Amino acid sequence: MPVPAQGSWLTDIAAARHDLDRTSTAARIAGLLREQITDGRLAPGERVREEELGEALKVSRNTVREAFRLLAQERLLVHEFNRGVFVRRVTADGLADLYRVRRILECEGVRCAREAPAGSLGRVEAAVLDGERAAAAGRWPDVGTADIRFHQAIAALVGSPRVDEMIRHLLAEMRLVFHEMGSPREFHEPYLARNRRIHDLMAGGDLAAAERELRSYLDDAESQLTGAYRDEAR
Repeated sequence: MPVPAQGSWLTDIAAARHDLDRTSTAARIAGLLREQITDGRLAPGERVREEELGEALKVSRNTVREAFRLLAQERLLVHEFNRGVFVRRVTADGLADLYRVRRILECEGVRCAREAPAGSLGRVEAAVLDGERAAAAGRWPDVGTADIRFHQAIAALVGSPRVDEMIRHLLAEMRLVFHEMGSPREFHEPYLARNRRIHDLMAGGDLAAAERELRSYLDDAESQLTGAYRDEAR
């Protein structure tokens, strides 16, 4: 069996194998792969080899295949006949639907901010700070990860485990969309200040203004990403 390269996404997953008995093994493997996608370690079109993953985690191929099946249902992986399993590329139509659902979940999060569980707004600010620190250090892919965490934290203001699960899956798909942008800095840098503004408006109690800012933010991001897809198609 091949040995995963040092520092690869597979090494990170292998390090978590001792936790697999805490939950359904296939679901846990799916969660580990989803985290690698969300963190930008697995890119669209990248092949995920079942034999490598099974060896890294010391699990059967059937268990790995079940994990792949779960992530295929979440639109994160795709099986190509006679070729293998690959990280999926989000289509332009899929992008529009992602933003449609994000507006529903995230705007509701802003509206719920006043009654949100204790510490919830602090997690929004923590994600803003992580993004600002990553930008200052020139770690632009990490800025993208912080942005994902920011939007997860906004949806979490609803206080619903079901919403948390939905936004986690949606934003894993969004991370795949980020790869469509040639320069992480060019894409993410303008949104850092807007993340800060949305948090500050919520912290100050102006939820109506925060929701307006968020809707404008999502509209602009969708338009920018749609343009990238259009340019690629030419």
